[in-house]
Amino acid sequence: MTGLFADSGNLLWIALAIPIIAAFFIPLFAGQPNARETVTLVAAVTLLLVVVTLASRVLGGAEIAPPGLEVLPGIEIAFSIEPLGMLFALVASTLWIVNSIYSIGYMRGNNEPRQTPFYICFAVAIFATLGIAFSGNLVTLFLFYELLTLSTYPLVTHKGNEDAKKAGRVYLVLLLTTSILFLLPAILWTGVLAGTYDFVPGGILAGNVDPVLMGVLLALFIYGIGKAAVMPVHFWLPAAMVAPTPVSALLHAVAVVKAGVFTVVKVIVYIFGVETLREAGTGDWLVYLAGFTVIAASLVALRQDNLKKRLAFSTISQLSYVVLAAAILTPISMVGAAMHIAAHAVSKITLFFAAGSIYTAAHLTEISQLNGIGRRMPITMTAFTIGALSMIGIPPTAGFLGKWFMLTGAMESEQWVPVGVIMLSTILNATYFLPIVYKAFFRAPPEPDAEHPAHGEAPWPIVLALSLTAFGTLLLFFMPQVPFTLAEMMMGLR
Repeated sequence: MTGLFADSGNLLWIALAIPIIAAFFIPLFAGQPNARETVTLVAAVTLLLVVVTLASRVLGGAEIAPPGLEVLPGIEIAFSIEPLGMLFALVASTLWIVNSIYSIGYMRGNNEPRQTPFYICFAVAIFATLGIAFSGNLVTLFLFYELLTLSTYPLVTHKGNEDAKKAGRVYLVLLLTTSILFLLPAILWTGVLAGTYDFVPGGILAGNVDPVLMGVLLALFIYGIGKAAVMPVHFWLPAAMVAPTPVSALLHAVAVVKAGVFTVVKVIVYIFGVETLREAGTGDWLVYLAGFTVIAASLVALRQDNLKKRLAFSTISQLSYVVLAAAILTPISMVGAAMHIAAHAVSKITLFFAAGSIYTAAHLTEISQLNGIGRRMPITMTAFTIGALSMIGIPPTAGFLGKWFMLTGAMESEQWVPVGVIMLSTILNATYFLPIVYKAFFRAPPEPDAEHPAHGEAPWPIVLALSLTAFGTLLLFFMPQVPFTLAEMMMGLR
């Protein structure tokens, strides 16, 4: 047994196997909710322990790349762990635990139907996420990218009503269409030009592609990675807000959108190469596209009264911070992109947890209804405030770090458009988040009546989960060493 765990390649296989084993055992306890959810929690904790062990070895300089499986000549299903993938796996495995705790309180507190299929699909989605994180080449990444779409579709349509079915169609059609029409051709074209699909530090396209073709390939990748929600390929994200809040948290923080921006950064670093793109000068348009998405999504968020929809458009904006940082094409901005993936994950999951807590305890969904809610739900709204400050980028919250590195990279390279975008969007972030905090704590709550019955906090698993993620948002500011080191290793700075 010691030998099994001593081999890092075996640990990689074990990490991939854990959520699939959980998905197999969960339905065996369909009639026993406590046992069913114990399986989920045990799997989540075990996965985190394995992933942390892998991270310690990657941080120590280990190269983890077990032999792949050739399915066709020149096409291999292969896994390897590089620093960016390690960071993504740490984020996903950590948040699976807190999301599972939260789901227990939310699904039971709201008497949600089909809870067993919910936990099964969630486990499969985590498996797909790890497959994306540990992909050793573009082919493997594409397969798991599609599996993530298919495994989360039942979660989006979980409620089973007409709104959920309509949102599910938008979700499935948009994500599958973009990946098949744009991402797959980009992958195949890359393989033909470079002679390999492997992820290689510094990229594989240098010397193989002229600048014009490189710009076309980059455009195919950006719009093929629909999960990154760069406008106009963003409609699926607000539409999917009809799903239960734990699903929204999965979409926005744990897996789906993170898979999108992770793939964008990974392709730029390991397929194109930062130096190659910068010298070619054909990726400058991406700065403007990402900047437009950041500002436009923030302006739309300002107009949303529904809390989850405001958070959804905030996510679209925050995702394009990562794309913008990657488009700046400096080592320090790429570090900022990686840091913001982690910061946004822990901050945005806190905000969605708080929204679900408010819905569960008070059955409120609109921002205009939240007067005084902080006096009745102080823990929930304190956590919300921490998450909101992080999204604005105010220290001592995790969101400050990513923005700091983005601004540093842009200013050092004298790229003033990203600087302007980040400054303006920060003001917009404050404009659509701080009024919610003000209403919650400084407006008087309505007198209890039939429409506004007296209430306190949501069930304790919900409160525990959002407290943990709020604490994590602060902790990541004071102790950023692991994600920062992995981000620097990604860029060869260590």
